[in-house]
Amino acid sequence: MSVDPNLLEDLQWRGLVAHSTDLDALGAALRESSVRFYVGFDPTAPSLHMGNLVQLTTARRLQEAGHTPYLLVGGATGMIGDPRDSGERTLNSLETVHEWTEGVRRQIEPFLAFGGDNGATMVNNYDWTEGLSVIDFLRDVGKHFPVNRMLARETVRRRLESGISYTEFSYVLLQSMDFLTLYREHGVTLQFGGSDQWGNLTGGAELIRRAESGSAHAFATPLVTKADGTKYGKTEGGALWLDPAMMSPYAFHQFWLNVEDEKVGEMLRIFTFLPRADIEALEARHAEKPFLREAQKTLADEVTTFVHGLGETEQAKAAAAALFGGGDLTVLQPQTLAAALGEAGSTVVQRGEVLPTVVDLLLASGLATSKGDARRTVTEGGAYLNNARVEDVEAAVEERDLIGGAWLVLRRGKKKFAGVEIR
Repeated sequence: MSVDPNLLEDLQWRGLVAHSTDLDALGAALRESSVRFYVGFDPTAPSLHMGNLVQLTTARRLQEAGHTPYLLVGGATGMIGDPRDSGERTLNSLETVHEWTEGVRRQIEPFLAFGGDNGATMVNNYDWTEGLSVIDFLRDVGKHFPVNRMLARETVRRRLESGISYTEFSYVLLQSMDFLTLYREHGVTLQFGGSDQWGNLTGGAELIRRAESGSAHAFATPLVTKADGTKYGKTEGGALWLDPAMMSPYAFHQFWLNVEDEKVGEMLRIFTFLPRADIEALEARHAEKPFLREAQKTLADEVTTFVHGLGETEQAKAAAAALFGGGDLTVLQPQTLAAALGEAGSTVVQRGEVLPTVVDLLLASGLATSKGDARRTVTEGGAYLNNARVEDVEAAVEERDLIGGAWLVLRRGKKKFAGVEIR
């Protein structure tokens, strides 16, 4: 199968090669023929997140360039978890890990093509570790790992003083065995992952050399950080989850819209599939007129469409336009509106025999400090219900006003708004 000879150059331009084994050898391998590669995802949470998205987009790039993906879901390694910078991980039950493994597998599937000459293959390392005896593991894998080199790993060094269990200390052996197994059984010769995985990546390549006298390649993608150097992908509600049940497509789209000016070019390179010329032209326009936020808008649209589909992207944009620009709220799906109002702040009002007045809702939602304040707001023309101005201080909500049978949007002036859920 023909391959794109410029793949490595593109990966480097996008900043996706933070570390690598012999770069010349890797480039030659990627230019010569279709390489079988793998990337792993440990089910240590019920959903993938932003860090995993770096790996998914990278895997997609390699596949589109003619190489063959093996997507590994760590049903075994997920039982342990890679050592963190501080503190032992909580060990989850076998049932929980199996459930998360299946969920992660379903999340991965839409991002890669599973048919054709270089169709992706999904594997689970639980399949080759479940029946492995401790003696066989120590003899066949453990003997190839000098303890002094394991102690030199950065993560291990940081944890030595505070303490690290033998379980987490041994994680590198399990991940390295994955690479060896895929090398033996499927001819996989390349592994990549995040830069925090570099010791594990090189451990696998070294194990293949020691155990099989074989040659394998590895590279690590960079850790994506904010402009101040802190970790990206964290929001006030937690990680930037890919599961729409854990983070709505609206909130996901808003996250990318709010990426800092200093980082938006980097994000476009890493997370979108726009050509180099388009990104560079977009960056130039952004540098000239950053207040238009064209780069952020493009980034948000591209990434949300990749993860959630075009329909959810359009709904997220319509919700933002309706809430912040006074657009048509009736075109929104109830779940999109609920998610958007949940992000902005909403109030629950219990349904009585009659629906409340707008004045009552302005007070209940916090848009007014008293009934007198609410009445003045209406009288002065500053009160809106579902983006329509309210002119009657005695106006009450009607059933036809409820979007999706439950939701209302109140506004005071141009910038202050709140959601109300009638239950």
